[in-house]
Amino acid sequence: MTASDSHIIEEEFVEAKNSWELEKLYVDLASAKGKALTPVEKKFLRGLLCGFSPAEIANTVYKTRSSSTVRVYLSNGLYKYIEEMLSNQSGTSIKVKNWSRVTQLLEKAGYKKNWVFTEATTNRVMTRKNEAPAEVKIDSVQQDWGEATDVSVFYGRSHEIEQIQNWVTQERCRLIVILGMAGVGKTTLSVKLAHLLQHDFDFVIWRSLQSEPPLEVILYQLIKFLSSNPDVEIADTVEGRISQIIECMRSARCLIVLDGIDAILVGNTHQKNEPAKDTLISDIQYQPGYEGYGELIRRSGESQHHSCVLLTSREKPQAIAALSGDTLPVKTLKLTGLSYADSLSILKAKGLTDLHEEESTSLIDWYAGNPLFLKLVATAIQELFNGSVYEFLQQGTVVFGEIRRVLDEQFERLSPLEKQVMYWLALNQDFLSVRKLQRDILPRVSQRLILEAIELLQRRSLIERRSTSLSQAAVLIEYIAERLIEENMRSGNTDSTSLLINHPIFETQLKNYIRERRFNPGI
Repeated sequence: MTASDSHIIEEEFVEAKNSWELEKLYVDLASAKGKALTPVEKKFLRGLLCGFSPAEIANTVYKTRSSSTVRVYLSNGLYKYIEEMLSNQSGTSIKVKNWSRVTQLLEKAGYKKNWVFTEATTNRVMTRKNEAPAEVKIDSVQQDWGEATDVSVFYGRSHEIEQIQNWVTQERCRLIVILGMAGVGKTTLSVKLAHLLQHDFDFVIWRSLQSEPPLEVILYQLIKFLSSNPDVEIADTVEGRISQIIECMRSARCLIVLDGIDAILVGNTHQKNEPAKDTLISDIQYQPGYEGYGELIRRSGESQHHSCVLLTSREKPQAIAALSGDTLPVKTLKLTGLSYADSLSILKAKGLTDLHEEESTSLIDWYAGNPLFLKLVATAIQELFNGSVYEFLQQGTVVFGEIRRVLDEQFERLSPLEKQVMYWLALNQDFLSVRKLQRDILPRVSQRLILEAIELLQRRSLIERRSTSLSQAAVLIEYIAERLIEENMRSGNTDSTSLLINHPIFETQLKNYIRERRFNPGI
């Protein structure tokens, strides 16, 4: 290495010299290592002392988003030297499990400027000037997994995992929302991500909102956990408690996962425990008494901190839609079905091993790679059709049992206009454009209401946009058509071979659907 190269290396992260006793640290780490630190090791150390993550160090030094080289250097070198040095000093075993803990450990060990040493029995202690001594305490990552599911068996999602890891470790996103229809795997992915990311944080806490816990309870649990102080005073008001949470997220790097926020939202048609209202459309809102969750989410996205809140939901509230953006520290990821290969792995794991490619393709396409639906239907095929996918497809019923219940639950949250749009899309399957939908839909409604309905259905993860066209998953199309048939039969016409649909919206399309299903079962 030339003198010029050496000078460049020394200039990187030079601000570390202003706050840290670098020369003393170099000497003590060299003693633990058994020889002097290399220029690269010194450079990476200074990066850590400046608060840079491995990914940020890689981006600064190598102009690349890949942090693998830096992580190898740290794991196989600096972390071990720091552990050895601090363990010798404190007389206890010290482990560096988290890059962000390095500065805290070294600060407690007295390497930050304006710290002085005193000796107390066999333990090294330190104190800031004019402060009482305190024993050195080394913490590892604090974790609280609540009712998190087991993810020891996990399928696919490599692209989604890489994307979110990039948002967390490199872009330093403060708020991330995973969206997707019921059963697509949001909860499982959130747990998997928390496990993969845990060593980038000081605290990891995972909580489910499926049982609709009051916000006060969640805030109390978060403050108690993140403060690491069982005697911490907790504010009386929701606003005060949220402020305490934000302060915790500023003082330490925390990963907070709130799974299933749609459980505390209401559908467009009614408030909880109230009859449905005949309104055309409204927004996705929080249940009465749960509005404070919206404030917690908003402040998590807007406030300055170096933590991350990860949410999962079937539906995206307006506040999140307003906060997120390509260049903003708030991101949303729309989760769709698994790939064919990963879907096939689920079917085989459920015992459907003797699959013909055409049959497996039909089955996976019907359920759009939805992991929950594939597991449910695979169980039914084993129990009701002796493992024969062909026999299942021939009988022609795709939506039944738990799959029907899950879709009913999500569909009943829709307003009359949203249902009307869903019906129209289901029976006009040639990727209907927004303009064509606005022109043809009956009964007529204003262009504004149509656009609002389409936006809400996208936020509810029920329709997809392909370029300028709209589409639905095959299982949703099947579900909606069956609902129409059942509603017509309940209205008095029970002859299923000659259904007459009088409403002009559905007459031709539904007749065609019935004819195809009658003479081409399993298509």
